[in-house]
Amino acid sequence: MFMLVTGIGTIFNGMAEHGEGGAVITFINSHLEHAEWNGLYAWDLIQPFFMFIVGVAMPFSLAKRLARGDSGKKAFKHALMRALLLLLLGFMLGSDEKHVGFQNVLAQLSVTYLIAYMIMQKDIKWQLLISFALILFSDLIYRFWPVDGFNQPFTPDHNFGAWVDFKTVGNLSAGHWVSFNAIPTTAHTIWGVIVGKVLMNEWTQKKKVLVLLITGMVAVIIGYTMNPFIPIIKRICTSSFVIVSGGYCLMAMAFSYWLIDVMNFRKFALFFAIVGMNPIFIYLFSNLGGKQLLNRMVEPFTVRIFCWTNEIFIDMVTIIVVAGMVWYICYYLYKRKIFIRL
Repeated sequence: MFMLVTGIGTIFNGMAEHGEGGAVITFINSHLEHAEWNGLYAWDLIQPFFMFIVGVAMPFSLAKRLARGDSGKKAFKHALMRALLLLLLGFMLGSDEKHVGFQNVLAQLSVTYLIAYMIMQKDIKWQLLISFALILFSDLIYRFWPVDGFNQPFTPDHNFGAWVDFKTVGNLSAGHWVSFNAIPTTAHTIWGVIVGKVLMNEWTQKKKVLVLLITGMVAVIIGYTMNPFIPIIKRICTSSFVIVSGGYCLMAMAFSYWLIDVMNFRKFALFFAIVGMNPIFIYLFSNLGGKQLLNRMVEPFTVRIFCWTNEIFIDMVTIIVVAGMVWYICYYLYKRKIFIRL
């Protein structure tokens, strides 16, 4: 999230474009962009991680609300309103005067969050069954839905998801993203809810880490094994992509839980938690031009102070300074206990 909103990844992009840093920088830079179609890079995991961690937080949030006396009905109304606000914000960020889009992560999250919430009280086996049913349903409808001109399941802009967007909003995404992704990726949020329940139960810390780690490794292996038959494509969230990215979510959660809760390495995590505790604010701040405004404030100084260097170095310094300013804004809010929530 921090790299997404601050643009630190563009440092590696600039170095790679100018042939600096060799194979290592080229490799890092390749993972700071989305796969053009088939394939999986680190950047493709941002949205699954975001949807997954929202799910992890949901059982804790609901338990807190019920403990303070809120009724189940009141909690559901709050969840419904939150989903509506997420949808409106996603529509705002994903649309302009000519195009309408619901591919934005907030619009997608509004769907995954609400479905996950509605089944959160069910037994874990039912949550797992529903999550895989959504994945299977998506895979089958892509293959067998009779859509003229769009019935090529793994071809950009000629698949079921593209057809849905064309029929509902009248346009296709420039990057081949589809709104229907919200259905298969609901699995990420449901799996996050299950993990949240696991973390809340009375298992030993060792058992929690092992269950998350082993399950994640198995999911990653299965997802990559599926790739020759069902391509790993984030832009239409194929079943192989959902499973392999879900596995990475579980492995990352196991590592984070082990590092912070078991080994008690907490100080370094605070740096990132300060940003992570205001995700809606910092995401909107970045997407509504806040980062560009900070760039305009910083560039007149960095360009003149470092005029004796080259363009790459100036851009690098500018990005680092802007990233520091973004972090400090979050720190300012954190110290004053100001958290923007829906």
